Amino acid sequence: QEHVVESGGGLVQAGGSLRLSCAASGSRFSVNAMGWSRQAPGKQREFIAHISNTGITNYADSVTGRFTISRDNDKNTVYLQMNNLKPEDTGVYYCNVDYIGTSRSYWGQGTQVTVSS
Repeated sequence: QEHVVESGGGLVQAGGSLRLSCAASGSRFSVNAMGWSRQAPGKQREFIAHISNTGITNYADSVTGRFTISRDNDKNTVYLQMNNLKPEDTGVYYCNVDYIGTSRSYWGQGTQVTVSS
């Protein structure tokens, strides 16, 4: 059974940094694309960053230049390095994992990021 587990959230002051991790396990299929989304209080979940299995990345405009997505294929883990954090970055951050040979995207339970002003 597939498992997706995020970690690394916390409370940080504006201008600070955090690094989120997301580990995928339990599938008999190989990991394909991986990504991050977030949901701020009272808002819909929004796309943040995506990385293909070949390392091609793309970002939401709101985080471009501040956030960096990367992955370790040997560990089936994706990271999100977040620098120069702003209060509007506050929210629950979710990781999603796509597997080769399946059409379903698997999501973790989320990790809370709170940026104080």
